[in-house]
Amino acid sequence: MRLRADCAALALVGLTGIASPAAAGPNGELRVCADPNNLPFSNSAEAGFENRLASLAAGALGRSLSYTWWAQRRGFIRNTLKAEKCDVVMGVPAGYELVETTRPYYRSTYVFVSRQDAHLDLSSLLDPRLHRLAIGVHLVGDDGNNPPPAQALGALGIVDNVRGYSIYGDYREADPPARLIEAVEHGEIEVAAAWGPLAGYFAGLSGVALTVTPIQDGERFAPQQFQFAISMGVRKGDHALRDQLDAFIDEHRSEITSLLRSYGVPLIDSPVTASGGHQ
Repeated sequence: MRLRADCAALALVGLTGIASPAAAGPNGELRVCADPNNLPFSNSAEAGFENRLASLAAGALGRSLSYTWWAQRRGFIRNTLKAEKCDVVMGVPAGYELVETTRPYYRSTYVFVSRQDAHLDLSSLLDPRLHRLAIGVHLVGDDGNNPPPAQALGALGIVDNVRGYSIYGDYREADPPARLIEAVEHGEIEVAAAWGPLAGYFAGLSGVALTVTPIQDGERFAPQQFQFAISMGVRKGDHALRDQLDAFIDEHRSEITSLLRSYGVPLIDSPVTASGGHQ
């Protein structure tokens, strides 16, 4: 979530080439920087979709896979990739200025999450019901660097009925950002506005049916963005690894898409309004 490929610049590198011994990193490893407690993206049990993607990439590149674990919050890139403890972050916004990014491998969006039995069918931030519904949003901090839904609701004057859930939460608990989606499940709030991959995954694990619907009118709140293309990130100047990963993404795009769908990730180029209940 901390969160522009040019199709004409697609790398014409075959997998045979990128798996050659000359392309291997230190000790023949693909060294991945990841959060050990942040499903659906990653965890120390390697159960996230970014873990599975890393395993697929390592196999295609003919490398073994290793991890540097670090909580994904401020200082994550500085303490992992820039410190040369690892070589790739599996999910960053395309064009993220702190790293060299690959071509995007998916694009997703912020969504509304509500209980299916509430029949809210929300899709617009301009829906007048948002002035009275109990709404939950993720909060990052007190420096104004909060996610787009929090910013947009504030701009609309919708504040008194909004409840903030820390994106960092209590790190002693599993997957702290999931508390926002669980609050919808338990009836603490009526609707959550959340990043799609997180929302889709935990809505699918809910004990009650939840509806996940893309926020359709985010462009009204520019320069806030509600849709993001997601890439892998390597150290600036590591063009060799970037190009190898670009070739991997191009060759395995259908497998990657199937992986993302299996985790409930809303993909904006496919039907994305879905009900929870998948396991």
